Amino acid sequence: MNETATSPKPPVLVTGGAGYIGSHAVLALVDAGWPVAVIDNLSTGFRFALPDSVPFYEGDIADADLLARIFSEQQTSAIMHFAGSIIVPESVEKPLDYYHNNTVKSRALIEAALHARVPHFIFSSTAATYGVPETSPVSEDAARAPINPYGWSKLMTEQMLADTCTAHPMNYCALRYFNVAGADPQGRSGQSTAGATHLIKVAVEAVLGKRDGVSVFGSDYDTPDGTGVRDYIHVNDLAAAHVLALQALIAEPERSLTMNCGYGRGFSVREVLDAVDRVTGETLVRREEPRRAGDPASLVADPARIRRELGWKPRHDDLDTIIEHALRWERKLSQIRRNA
Repeated sequence: MNETATSPKPPVLVTGGAGYIGSHAVLALVDAGWPVAVIDNLSTGFRFALPDSVPFYEGDIADADLLARIFSEQQTSAIMHFAGSIIVPESVEKPLDYYHNNTVKSRALIEAALHARVPHFIFSSTAATYGVPETSPVSEDAARAPINPYGWSKLMTEQMLADTCTAHPMNYCALRYFNVAGADPQGRSGQSTAGATHLIKVAVEAVLGKRDGVSVFGSDYDTPDGTGVRDYIHVNDLAAAHVLALQALIAEPERSLTMNCGYGRGFSVREVLDAVDRVTGETLVRREEPRRAGDPASLVADPARIRRELGWKPRHDDLDTIIEHALRWERKLSQIRRNA
């Protein structure tokens, strides 16, 4: 089934579509003319992050009866699966919660998709599947050796998808995210979860007085300045990658894909905080604290495959721009909460 400019785009169900990354994927799909519906239990998502025109189902992805109804009502032909738990240190403290929420529930979703004969599945995976890679930047062919339950929970789901799509008429794309940051440049969505642990989110909250500073977890890593190094990708560039991946799955239904989503450039914690100071004209209070469990020293993507195979061309590959968009959203979020 090849999509053409004149053929109708098949309906997509986005799980966790009211969350941070999911809502940006919804916006990217809507902007490109795809029919979209969302399921989200609103444990960390927000209804205000979605356009009013998008059909919304409040519920759990493990609810087989609800999924069957959604698939029937929406005539779903593809799934983008974002629902899940994402905090690495929390996964170390509560491993069974992560295996249940990320792996067991993903299995239920995959089974429901098979029963409904949904042919395409895009999975929100993670660079945490690599653990501590031996080389940097890390390619998709690197050994997968997670060092925390979060990474294992995602890797198990990748394996379930690979095995399922070998046995059944379904194809999938696993997109391994590096560190997602920023917000929609039009101000329609952003990172809204209270108590979020993402560095740039924490830093812009501190700039606006919502926190009394920023903790630097670990200053003795084997990195140039001793702090952790990460590859920060703008959330809109990530959302665009999902749309391209969907098009690729539809164009070649016998083929499945696994791809890194990053820019190929790493920034240390100190470099990010210095950039926040530069963008805002403020000086953040920094507190050095011990390393967090489950954090590798460095994770930087080799994005050659996604650029080559999907023609993905990032539009916001600039750390200062990512920070500016995150700060702009944080200010708008304050207004939304005041008016709620």
